[in-house]
Amino acid sequence: MKRLFDFIFACIFLIFFSPIILFTALCVKVKLGSPILFKQKRPGLHGRPFYLYKFRTMIDEMDDTGNPLPDDVRLTVFGSFLRKYSLDELPQLMNVIKGDLSLVGPRPLLMEYLPLYTEEQSKRHLVKPGITGWAQVNGRNAISWEEKFKLDVWYVNNKTILLDIKILLLTINKVIHSEGINQPGNATIDDFNGLSSTMNERHG
Repeated sequence: MKRLFDFIFACIFLIFFSPIILFTALCVKVKLGSPILFKQKRPGLHGRPFYLYKFRTMIDEMDDTGNPLPDDVRLTVFGSFLRKYSLDELPQLMNVIKGDLSLVGPRPLLMEYLPLYTEEQSKRHLVKPGITGWAQVNGRNAISWEEKFKLDVWYVNNKTILLDIKILLLTINKVIHSEGINQPGNATIDDFNGLSSTMNERHG
């Protein structure tokens, strides 16, 4: 039932947002160059890896040793605009259609975080990750890792189609009001370092 819901509504959203997607892709090409899409391996259902797609929001600036410069240097004004209104997330509708993502579920984090989770936190991988989730409409990146994981596990234990619809509606409100995009005091978000961390995810 959830897979059918995801597939049908992802197709509807993809068609509805196609003019915005095409215009955004053109703007990314002009302002940031190629590649247009940011592709990164993320853990899906039961931790199985897949490639997550987003519109690119950063420039490829390196230091003298060949390492990427800090996010606040590489994140452009245009990239900040895309993140503010979640336009960078629109390519993930293709991930939903392919079956890698659900419309609603815990956000897929980074592969290197998998060994850092507690047994309880690992339950977030018992369902497919989502474009949006219970944690995203209850603080998004402005809350601690521990709070985020508790919300993710709560969703896993209480998921229903009606709850998914509620989260999608709340997500629209969050996007309109641009709430919880960044960790306070940071241009983007810091990495998760384990149980004691109160940071939030990078590229999330």
